[in-house]
Parts: sequence; structure tokens; C-alpha cells
Amino acid sequence: MAQKPSIPKGTRDFGPQEMACRNYIFNTIRQVYALYGFQQIETPAMENLGTLMGKYGEEGDKLLFKILNSGDFLKGISGEDISHGATGHLAAQLCEKGLRYDLTVPFARYVVQHREELTLPFRRYQIQPVWRADRPQKGRYREFYQCDADVVGSDSLLNEVELMQIVDTVFQRFGIRVCIKINNRKILSGIAEMIGAADKIVDITVAIDKLDKIGLENVNAELLENGLSEAQVEKLQPIISLSGSNTEKIATMRQVLAGIEVGQNGLDEVEYVLSKLSTLTSQLELDLTLARGLNYYTGCIFEVKALDVQIGSITGGGRYDNLTGIFGMPGISGVGISFGADRIYDVLNQLELYPEEVTTATQLLFVNFGQAEADYCLPIAARARQAGIRTEIYPDSVKMKKQMQYANARNIPYVAIAGESEMAEGKVMLKNMITGEQKLLAAEEVIAEILK
Repeated sequence: MAQKPSIPKGTRDFGPQEMACRNYIFNTIRQVYALYGFQQIETPAMENLGTLMGKYGEEGDKLLFKILNSGDFLKGISGEDISHGATGHLAAQLCEKGLRYDLTVPFARYVVQHREELTLPFRRYQIQPVWRADRPQKGRYREFYQCDADVVGSDSLLNEVELMQIVDTVFQRFGIRVCIKINNRKILSGIAEMIGAADKIVDITVAIDKLDKIGLENVNAELLENGLSEAQVEKLQPIISLSGSNTEKIATMRQVLAGIEVGQNGLDEVEYVLSKLSTLTSQLELDLTLARGLNYYTGCIFEVKALDVQIGSITGGGRYDNLTGIFGMPGISGVGISFGADRIYDVLNQLELYPEEVTTATQLLFVNFGQAEADYCLPIAARARQAGIRTEIYPDSVKMKKQMQYANARNIPYVAIAGESEMAEGKVMLKNMITGEQKLLAAEEVIAEILK
């Protein structure tokens, strides 16, 4: 017997019901982005490896899916290269392309490549899959969708404010209670300077970004492994565990970072953004342990956590002043957010928050008794579709019981029956599959009943 096929770990199939739910997510986010004047673009699934490497830090580079060169990919590779196992060197020779890790770096490449066609500030959104060679676990996949919005060509903090308003609006529409966490990489740089470890800013941010995943003890151990002294790690502890209101945290950090200009600038930026978001429905928290391990962030950073489901971040983002400079175009600032559609999908499933109409595909099914009856139903079905009612005619003339079983299996709420007597009166019998009620109605009455 042939082995049953499977899919790679960390990937998923989505059936019709699941796709209806996912499209609800994508369409909701798309509609909110459009409300704020964002325009849609798309970029290729694969990029030149040189575009991707070095943009996500050492750990991010390890998670890139690399694509073997086509044809004789071993051409020019010696047996000595292979036997020595120099994986990094080999990968550079064997692979010219890789699957995109996120949508931000490809977007930066797009901006540089199409600069002459763009009007700045440029507000774009992008909804496409990305790939990471990560260890699959709950809420973490190797293939998943991101729904990004970015503004490039503007330094204004009003962009950060509007992006947080977008986050708030999207989760209001979904009915998901969330906490929006905010921090600033300049504050983190100030903290690194304050403890005398300015040169270790990357190591510090990568480590404390894992606080929720591995706990304080393991974060401290990683910091020590990365070269921080015990005294420096000890200095970090009250900051990592700082509590109180946002105002109280800012006041405390003003004192802690007294005389450190970069840290004070970060506090100014966070204070401004928080002051403009006092009317948000969502919780808003200054979290000094939020680091967003990606190296390209330079200013405000954001992360969103669901309050009623145990799952990782469901949205994230931040300011990246230097990203396009990597591609030869310095001086273009950007800020963006990314909704994790797959995690939002899991949250909506767990909380059962999908509207009923989203999970109902077909609304009206016409029973098929034969050629004459099908011909009678076709124009009525066409009128129903013109009215926006999702309509099917059962394709085969089989026993009515089988057709009703089909309607029940598909959760179709209305079934229209047209036999000799109904056709003689120019009507159909409309059955409500939920209540069992039946009504003899003309075509327009059928449409009105379902739309009601």
C-alpha cells in the first residue's frame, strides 16, 4: 500500500471553512489599512540571498530558507569543501536565492529599486506568506502570513500614532482584547550605556527579547555568556522588573538615564506617542523588556499580546531609520507594523469570534428533481445571486434525502424546492433548515426572506 502523503512540519493545509475564516482576517485588515490611505504592493516569494543576509542578526540568518541553485549546483565545489563541512561558505556557493523571512526587508529593497516611481511619504501595505526555518510549536510556524503596513520617507511620530490606531481598530473589529506594548530602542541603547555595555546592545536586546520564552534566570545566564559582567547584569535587574503606570515608569527612567542623551530622546518619543493614544480602547503599556530582536529597529517598537489566549505576539513592528541605507539609499526613515495572521486565526478560533456569516458559504440551495425543474430554477438562482445571495443548484438529479444531507453537511440555511405543483404556481417552496419552517414563495419573496 502506498504511503499516505504528508506536508512539511510547521506548515498547514486550509480547507474551505478555514479559508473563509482566513479571508475574513485578511479582508478586515485590508479594509482598515485602506481607511488610513495605505496602498497595496506585492514582492516575490524569493529574493537574492544578498538582499536577505545580514538584515536580521546572526540568529535570523540561521533561520533563512536557502534555495539551491538550479542545474549543476555542485559545480565548482571541491571534495575538500564538503569534507570540511564549512556550511556558511558552502551555502554562499550553492545558494543564490532564499525565501523571504519577512516583508520589511523586501519592501526596503522595493523602495530603493523603485525610488523614482514613488511619491514620499509612501504608505504601503502587503499581505503575503513568509518562511522561517524555526522549530515548529504552538503558534509558531515555518510558513505563515504577515499583513504589513509601512510608511517610508517621514520622520514624524504621527506615523507611530496612526499605526497604533490601526492596531486598535483592527482588534476592535475582531472582538479580541489586547495589550499593546511599546518601548524604544533608544531607551535600550541608553540602558546599555548606563551599565557600561554600549558595545553589547545587540546581545542585550536579543537576550531580554526572550524573557517571556525562557525566563529571567536564563536571560541573565545568556547575558553573562555574551560577555556582560555580573555587576552589569545586576544593574539591569531593577529595570527589567520595573512596574507602575506608564507615567511612573517614564519618570523613573528619566532619573535612571539622567545625562544619557540617547536614552532621554527615546523617552521623549515614547511619551509623545503615549500622550496621543489616550483614547484607545486597547490597553497600552510601556514595557522596558520589549526589545524586538531584529537589528534594524532604531526607535519606537511595538508588540501586541492577546489578553484571553496564551499565545505569543500577534502583531509587532517599529521604526527603522537605516534599513534602506543598507541598499545604498541612506536618509529614508521608515516605520511599520505586521499582523501575524496565523496567530490571529488561532486566537479567533479559540475564542469563537467569527461572525456567523463568515462561516456560512452557500446560503441557498435549489433541489434538483430533473432537467425541467433545473431549467425552472436556473433564472431564479441567477436573480438570487444578483441580489448578493450565495446560491447553488444541486448538479445531479438524485434522491431528495441525499440533497438534504448535502445541505445539512454544508450548513446551508435555506433550501428551495420546485416540483410540478410549485412550477405550476410560478413559485418555490423555501425551507428554513434551522427552524424547519416552509413557505411557498415567488422568486422576489424568496430573495426578500433570505436577505431579511
